[in-house]
Amino acid sequence: MVSLVSAQNELNMTETELRTYRRDDVISFRKTGEAFGGLSNMAPGFPIWIFERRVRTAEALYQACRYPHLPHVQRMILNEASPMTAKMRSKPYREESRADWERVRVPIMKWCLRVKLIYNWQRFSELLLATGEKAIVEDSRKDQFWGAKPDIGDNTLTGQNVLGRLLMELREQLRSSPDALRSITPVRIDMFLLDGRSLPTIMISEPSSNKGSTNGPQAVQGSFL
Repeated sequence: MVSLVSAQNELNMTETELRTYRRDDVISFRKTGEAFGGLSNMAPGFPIWIFERRVRTAEALYQACRYPHLPHVQRMILNEASPMTAKMRSKPYREESRADWERVRVPIMKWCLRVKLIYNWQRFSELLLATGEKAIVEDSRKDQFWGAKPDIGDNTLTGQNVLGRLLMELREQLRSSPDALRSITPVRIDMFLLDGRSLPTIMISEPSSNKGSTNGPQAVQGSFL
């Protein structure tokens, strides 16, 4: 049973291991309107800018990253106003996802969360830190990979909870070395593209002053490392 956890220890454990969490001992989120709903990739109000394009949610950015070889599909996903619609837009093309998607989806998700933080520093960092020392769990009815599903009686949640573990890791980094989060380089994979262009290194000079303004922080075109 997991209650209070170290995010770093969590992420060092095998990715396929299921974990069981007591609901009363964790910060869980399902609906974006809940107190901690902003932790969800679906949450509105946390916009991102890539190549001067406004991306409404981390979910839309993540889904677009499936299709670096299909820029028209990426544009269709990013043009949707609703994060759920953006996700549904990608479904007919799932068999055409990049060939290494299963291998790279976790580092891409981690990158999306870092970008979400940079562009919404004050709001997102305050939300993460408000979770205290508790485990963070995405409460999902269907997905035991990114989240954890309720067990019989609804008192416990079981799943790999990879999204929650990534959020806990980010929380620990905010506490220990926030300056290291002021920039994020592209994921070190081939074809990390949006609309045919290599995704950039993103940096911000004064994260404390960024509140998700329409200008966003400074973005610099980067190269793969």
